[in-house]
Amino acid sequence: MDDLIFSETAKRVKASEIREILKLTQKPGIISLAGGLPNPQTFPLEEIKKITNDVLNSNNNGLQYGLTEGDPELRQYIAEMMCKYGIICTQDDILITHGSQQGLDLISKILINPGDVVLVEAPSYLGALSAFRSYLCDFVDIPSDDQGIRTDLLVETIETLREDGKKPKILYLVPNFHNPTGITTSEKRRKEIIRIANNYDLVVIEDNPYGELRYEGEHLKAIKSYDTDGRVIYLGTFSKILAPGFRIAWAVGNGELMKKMVIAKQAVDLHTNTFGQRIAAVYCHNYLEKHLVKILNFYKIKRDVMLSSLEEYMPKECKWTRPQGGMFNWIILPEYMDTKEMFTDAINSNVAYVIGSAFYIEENLGRNTMRLNFSFPKDEEINMGVKILSEVIRRWI
Repeated sequence: MDDLIFSETAKRVKASEIREILKLTQKPGIISLAGGLPNPQTFPLEEIKKITNDVLNSNNNGLQYGLTEGDPELRQYIAEMMCKYGIICTQDDILITHGSQQGLDLISKILINPGDVVLVEAPSYLGALSAFRSYLCDFVDIPSDDQGIRTDLLVETIETLREDGKKPKILYLVPNFHNPTGITTSEKRRKEIIRIANNYDLVVIEDNPYGELRYEGEHLKAIKSYDTDGRVIYLGTFSKILAPGFRIAWAVGNGELMKKMVIAKQAVDLHTNTFGQRIAAVYCHNYLEKHLVKILNFYKIKRDVMLSSLEEYMPKECKWTRPQGGMFNWIILPEYMDTKEMFTDAINSNVAYVIGSAFYIEENLGRNTMRLNFSFPKDEEINMGVKILSEVIRRWI
């Protein structure tokens, strides 16, 4: 078909490099450390069965159209849940979305004009980059370290852009157990981020899909908790603590930002599925707190197996993050190595990872890095996968 018929947006859309990689991991015998899925053993099947029957037998219109903003009972629970992160809000500040990905799309729809500058961490979550890219923005990436985004470089970059006549509009961050690095942004950096956002009139998107999956340490206050101007939009999800198939997530915002998101959602799908929201609401009120303890214990064991395997097998030339939660480890190889070139060797050796350069705007960055997932593989697969991967790396060092 003639490329001329497609919109400029469609022309810029490209297939997810990670999804293309994951197709290769379907080969029989492959140990995949490349995914990012919650483990199905954490899905509360019996509870969902019971709740489903209860919702169907009740008179709460679980099969009827609903409010665009979302189920009031579910939004009220989320408002109370947000207190854990220092966010004081009401259900009126919350919009239930069809997964966090829709939240990113709605924000893009109401804020991004072609050519607008969006600031992101380097590396950054690929799904967010895809959502923003659809609205023809220009990306500028900011390096991060073990404390999160480099706020000194953030200021320098903004100043340079302003000197060139460009005013950044959005800053996108994953501050808790970052995807792909697993790093958590420090409290000091969080305060610096909101100060910078206030000074330079930035909208901050605080994406927190993994926040509940903390295996050690205390929960940090959200960047949104320091927001006095209503410039931070917080995104949360039930995908990691209920099940991703429900596609139920939420956005927390203030004033006109939230009003515009609601209007944008009305034009897209009217509302998130009512039945799933009712199940989530009952689950939250009756089962979530107890079930979360099981999930955390389950994933902590896997995280520990990953870390101990890395310590045992990885060459001394390699470095890696030690996440306090989430689902990922970030591996840094010697600078001269290229994990994209090494990938075929790994697949032929029956182990898979995600190449690090996939998470960067500039394809020449992160070539010596990779992301490993510990949430989905079996414990013995994690150990064996890291062992095989270490042998592959040694062949390339």
